[in-house]
Amino acid sequence: MSGRRSRGSVSEEEINELISRLQTLLPTTRRRGSSSSSSQASTTKMLKETCSYIKSLHREVDDLSDRLSDLMSTMDNNSPAAEIIRSLLR
Repeated sequence: MSGRRSRGSVSEEEINELISRLQTLLPTTRRRGSSSSSSQASTTKMLKETCSYIKSLHREVDDLSDRLSDLMSTMDNNSPAAEIIRSLLR
């Protein structure tokens, strides 16, 4: 039998632990520290901040991808710089 729980049986303690771990990944909550209470309102706010942060990371990835595509389109495909970029992307 596996040690994994079924989807609906996550304890409140496990949820609180996951929320705490998530807070450490967000730049805004790292600056504030972990002194915020574990109330429903602060959890909701932290989850909204998480969604916003993920969206901003997606926008940044899209922007960097566009910039890289533009850069690669202006390069000679056989140039040493193009080869370095290709090797980094592998």
